[in-house]
This record gives sequence, C-alpha cells and structure tokens, in this order.
Amino acid sequence: MDLDFARLTILFAALGAGAIVKGATGMGLPMVALPVLTSAFGLQHAIAIMSITQIITNGWQMWQFREARSDVRLGFLPLFLALGLIGVVLGTWALGNLPERVLVMSLGVVLLAYFVLKLTNPHVAVSDRNARRFGPFVGFVSGACQGATGLSAPVGVTFMHAMGLDRASHLFAVSAMFLAFSLIQLPALLLSGIMRPEWILESFLAMVPILIFMPVGQFLAGKLSRQAFDRMILIFLGLVGLKMVLGI
Repeated sequence: MDLDFARLTILFAALGAGAIVKGATGMGLPMVALPVLTSAFGLQHAIAIMSITQIITNGWQMWQFREARSDVRLGFLPLFLALGLIGVVLGTWALGNLPERVLVMSLGVVLLAYFVLKLTNPHVAVSDRNARRFGPFVGFVSGACQGATGLSAPVGVTFMHAMGLDRASHLFAVSAMFLAFSLIQLPALLLSGIMRPEWILESFLAMVPILIFMPVGQFLAGKLSRQAFDRMILIFLGLVGLKMVLGI
C-alpha cells in the first residue's frame, strides 16, 4: 500500500467524519467521505476504497431493519434495484473510459444539485403510484451515478425521502440500494481492471475508522437536533461540490 502518514490521516479523517454521519442518520458515509478521498487519492482510487466498506456497513444495516421489508410501500424496490444494477455497469464503464476531470466535475455537479434541491424544495413529495411508475428510471440513474462517481444518494435517497417512508422502511430501502449497487460495482471494478490488489487491502483498512466512529454518530444523534445536523452536513457538501466543479 502506498500510504504515507498524510494520506493515511486524510483517509481516517474522511471516513471517520462519514461514519459519524452514518451513525447519526443511517446514511451519508460516501456523501461525506468520497469527495475528500477523491481530492486526495483520485476518483478511481477513492471509489475502490469505498466499495467494500459499503458492502459491509449496508449489509449490517439492512439486517438491522429487515422487519421493514414487509412494508407494502416498498413495492417499487425490486424494479428500482434491477434497473439500478444495469446503471452501475454502465457507470463503471464510464469510470474506466472517460477523463477523470469530467467525472470529478460531474460528482461536483451532483453534490451541488443535491444542495440546491434541499434548499429550494426540502418537502418535495412522491406518491406510492409515482414511486412505482418512476422508480425504475430513478434506479437506473442512481446506479449510473454510483458506477461513475461513487454516489447514488443524491438521486436515490432524495427519491426515497420524498416518499415519506417511516424511519425503518426508509433505512431498509436505502441500505438495500447501497448494498445491491456495491455488490455489482465491486466485480465490475475488478473485471474492468480498475481495482488494484492493494486498494482491496486499503478498503478493509478503511473499516477501522468506520467501526470506531459510527458509535460516536449514534451518540451525537441524541445530543443534536436533526435539523442542525443536516444543515451542517449540507453546507459542507455544497462547499465540496463547488470546489470540485471549479477544480480548486
């Protein structure tokens, strides 16, 4: 592994911050960690590091909320995931064939779009009928974003949040999305030649700060208001997205 002290510090700090957010909200690990890792390691390297951590953390979280799988409102999920897996494959092709600057800028645009959406229309609603109608398309776009930029949350999580699901159903659906996309993304990274053996080791190393700091997030969730916490993270993501778009 080619990790000097400075890069190791960035790795632990970015993943620790993302783990705190995931511990507090049940999501947000890649949204916080990936932009920072991309700035330090490059997009392909950052996505590779996150791949295994996503499988482990979301597999565990999906198991925690498994009782919610019987929620009839999750009927949109099978087609959402099926089309999403196709999107992941195409997005991974883009990751291996398009210039990194284009993909990094795209990641910044995705973050800024999420930032603007949350500011301008925080209470946008999606009915059950529209969830079934548009779910496959949203799933495909979410998967493509996951494959190309490592982030499906700005599309997929926003869609699910707009459905107004209860906490358990929302977290089950989000975890299922992240887990399914990661399970197809990892072999896609290996087959495309993007994933390197040393990056697999780094991905397992990345679990150390995650396991340390996720309980911290769970503790802080009881101390801070959800609104204040969301606002702090939203500002951070907006600044990071602007940095990526401007290339500074």
